[in-house]
Amino acid sequence: MPETGISLASYDDGWPGDFERLAARIRTALGWRALQVEHVGSTSVVGLPAKAIIDVDLIVADPAAEGAYLPALVGAGFVLRVREPWAWEHRMLRHEAPRCNLHVFGPAAPEPVRHRLFRDWLRGNPDDLALYRDAKVEAAEAANAAGEHTMQYNARKQAVIREIYDRAFRAAGLLDA
Repeated sequence: MPETGISLASYDDGWPGDFERLAARIRTALGWRALQVEHVGSTSVVGLPAKAIIDVDLIVADPAAEGAYLPALVGAGFVLRVREPWAWEHRMLRHEAPRCNLHVFGPAAPEPVRHRLFRDWLRGNPDDLALYRDAKVEAAEAANAAGEHTMQYNARKQAVIREIYDRAFRAAGLLDA
């Protein structure tokens, strides 16, 4: 059963270094099979509170061909936790020290593009950074008061996330103005 209780930490200047150590571990394990390794999620945005878990997007040639990358990642200390073949062959692995959710996608998956767009938009738009920060804090407080899990916490933030995505997609020319 999932744990209840959402614990948000203030932004930690150590998170970029944690990402760099994780990225080096991933690149060492996979070599050229790691097509792209990106720090995404709240820990990648200065000033944003976050669950102290580094989110990393890894692009490999074919996430369904697990034999090409999964044994090397397991050997590097990652543990497969999620396999979603219906979602662009998404895989998610965890690492404990530093704590990490490693999301594996293929080159055609739209989700890593969305993750980078959201990250970069928040980095460049202080008003939306503040809006999202406040939504995260309010969602965590409400979820904790109700004894809810991470999924409910995430659902509480969705309206603000969609609002920010709309602005970011329009600014990037991905939606009509």
